[in-house]
Amino acid sequence: MSLPESNNNNDHLIHSSDSQHPANLIPELCRKFWTLGWVTGTGGGTSIRADDLVYLAPSGVQKELMKPEDIYVLELSKQVDPKSRIYLRSPPSLKPSQCTPLFIAAFTKRNAGCCIHTHSQWAVLITLLLERAPNTKIFEINNIEQIKGFGKGFGKVGNLGYHDTLRIPVIENTPFEEDLTESLEQAMDGYPDTCAVLVRRHGVYVWGETVHKAKTQCESLDYLFQLAIEMKKLDLPWLSNIKPVA
Repeated sequence: MSLPESNNNNDHLIHSSDSQHPANLIPELCRKFWTLGWVTGTGGGTSIRADDLVYLAPSGVQKELMKPEDIYVLELSKQVDPKSRIYLRSPPSLKPSQCTPLFIAAFTKRNAGCCIHTHSQWAVLITLLLERAPNTKIFEINNIEQIKGFGKGFGKVGNLGYHDTLRIPVIENTPFEEDLTESLEQAMDGYPDTCAVLVRRHGVYVWGETVHKAKTQCESLDYLFQLAIEMKKLDLPWLSNIKPVA
């Protein structure tokens, strides 16, 4: 649920000639993600935080056709109830994304600058494969070069190494997206070093300190998910014991 905005719709917040302005960058990113099959059929979304302002893609919009005028804006510090948001700027005739409270969780609990939600088929398939192992609620993989694309964890310096194990928790899906918020926050608490959370039979949420880091980690994850699917076809383990070369 969202509260009505004031008569002043603050359209100046989404008008900028700077290509890196969040209102310009979110549509550009969503067009790229659409070509990757991550936001097909209006699914998925992206949010960027600039200090206390949070810019959000709307609900129900074809992501490859999104414009800056479609972007919602809110003040992070003014949000008391994550399910009753107060918007500084709301586009006419559109609805706020149900992903919003999950994006806010990434911003408040991890100080993220960007959070990306995709409906990647590879992410969904990984969660389906994990269903075969009862009580398995985490994706783990190691000894793969692409793991270097991930930071060591919130508040830690540097990236993971080739021999490190990447761990991504899995939460169960719900009929309404915003109802995932509590489970997402619990996963973040249980795995404080994770930069992502998989949602069973749904997709993945990925965040980073900056847009660049969030995008890099999202692309790296999708690569690893696809690789893991192919490894499973060949009966290759996701976890291996490879000793470092001296």
